[in-house]
Amino acid sequence: MWRLIVNEGTAAENMAIDESILNLKGEEKSPNTLRLYVFSPSAVTIGYSQKINDVIDREFADKQRISVVRRITGGGAVYHDQKGEITYSIVARIDDMPLDIQETFAKICSGIVYALEEFELQARFEPINDVVVNGKKISGSAQIRKKNAILQHGTVLYNTDIFTLGKLLRVPKEKLTRHGVDTIFDRVTTISREINRKVTKEEVIDALIKGFGRALNVEFEKSPLEKIEINLAQKAAEKYKNVKWNYNGYN
Repeated sequence: MWRLIVNEGTAAENMAIDESILNLKGEEKSPNTLRLYVFSPSAVTIGYSQKINDVIDREFADKQRISVVRRITGGGAVYHDQKGEITYSIVARIDDMPLDIQETFAKICSGIVYALEEFELQARFEPINDVVVNGKKISGSAQIRKKNAILQHGTVLYNTDIFTLGKLLRVPKEKLTRHGVDTIFDRVTTISREINRKVTKEEVIDALIKGFGRALNVEFEKSPLEKIEINLAQKAAEKYKNVKWNYNGYN
C-alpha cells in the first residue's frame, strides 16, 4: 500500500515538500508516496542547472506576478497553471523501481499514459521524459536519486493557458525544430484541447490515481503529511524563497 497525498501550495512549499519526503524516504522515515498537487498561485519551476534568463521571459513573469523557483531535479522550465495543470510526484525506494534511469522514466510515465486513456486519448511515452498526444507534449518529468530513494515529478496539462506558457518560456529554436514545429504553441497541448471539452481538476486527479495504480501495480491510501515531514518542509521552503538559490548566481 502506497500513501496518496492530494494538496496544493506555493511553488516554494511544493518543492520543499517533495525534497523533504525524498530525504526522509532515504532514511526510511517516509512511506512510498504519490502526491498530486496544484501550484497556488501559478508559478514557473526551472531545472537545477538552467539559467533563468535563458529559459524565462522575466519581464513578462514579473508583469504577471508569476514567481520562478529552481528545482533540485534537472529538466526544463515548466509553467504550472493553477487552473489548468496537475503536478505529480512519486517518492519511492530505489529498490522498488528499475535500476536504469530511462526505464524508471518509462515505468512511471506509463501511469500518465494510462490516465489519459480515461479520456479516450492515445498517448505514448517519448524518451527521455515526455508524454505526447498526437505528437504534442502533454506531460514532462524530471528525476533525482538520493541515498536509497528516488523522486520523480512532472506535469499533466489539462487546461493550461498555452498563450501564457508560450510567453513565459523561452524554448531554443533547435529544440522546436527537432520536433518538427516552429513555435511552442505547436509543440504543447492539453487534455481539454484534445477532447474539445472542459476538463476538471477532479477528473484528472481520479484518472491519475487509476493510471499510477495500474503502472506501479499498487493501491493507494489517502493520508496527510507526517509532522516530521511538515517540519522539514517548512525549513526547506526558506531555500526555495531565497533569491540566491533561485537565481543561482545568474542574472
